[in-house]
Amino acid sequence: MAEDPILARVDGSPVRLSDVMATAQDVLPPEMRTMPGPALMQMLPPEVARQLVDRAVTERVLTNAARSAGLDKDAEIQRRIRRAEEQELQQAYLSREVTPAVTDAALRARYDQEAGRRQGEEELQARHILVQSEAEAKAVITELAGGADFADVAKRRSRDPGAQNGGDLGFFKRGDMVPEFAEAAFALQPGQVTQAPVRSPFGWHVIKVEGRRSAPVPGFEESRSQLRQKMLEEQVQQVVARARDAAKIERLDQPAPSMLDGATPPGAATPAAPARPAAPQPQRR
Repeated sequence: MAEDPILARVDGSPVRLSDVMATAQDVLPPEMRTMPGPALMQMLPPEVARQLVDRAVTERVLTNAARSAGLDKDAEIQRRIRRAEEQELQQAYLSREVTPAVTDAALRARYDQEAGRRQGEEELQARHILVQSEAEAKAVITELAGGADFADVAKRRSRDPGAQNGGDLGFFKRGDMVPEFAEAAFALQPGQVTQAPVRSPFGWHVIKVEGRRSAPVPGFEESRSQLRQKMLEEQVQQVVARARDAAKIERLDQPAPSMLDGATPPGAATPAAPARPAAPQPQRR
């Protein structure tokens, strides 16, 4: 076939351009993977094209050697091949069913639909003074209560790299800070200073909030990637649900009906209650 020429032979078996393209998928840049084979081979430097053909030849040589060794008859290898085939079929089916539904028009419509409910996350502008001990932090609070300027005290006493900026942290969201710091800061109103030292993994903090605001709502282009991922996940769930609904499923791992009424068969151990999932731990940033 002219559009899929033979580029090499291994033990008489042809290695076509399509074989080379399939082999090259994991080494080509993403933007090149969808290019037609003939156009791509003409665009690539001759040495790179030769290397791609040689890669396909090597893979064919190894595949033939494995078959000659009888590995294609091995039960475990056959199981893994079936599993790989099933996974490829699953992904191909989901892609065929899901991708057409997540178009730019659908993304824009979803963005506009949610625009009225979308609010920017709350942000604080704050300063802080970081010291090594609780006693130092209490001394800082006393000094500030006496009328000292927060920025001046930060420049003199804070161990934080931003001390020379008066301890200014700019605007930040709750999740940008370690939980101990965020909880104390977001409890303050503009102009307020923490009345007790705040301990974190970095040391002891004295915090002053300068302002609050809602972060700007991201525009469509900024939201596109995240919104697309969300819609893809939703579509996958819907496709899976439809496929399961259309299938006749028999669960053989379930207890017999007589065991569902609370009775425990003679000699059987009472089933343990399912363990509670562990509470998620706060992330430190």
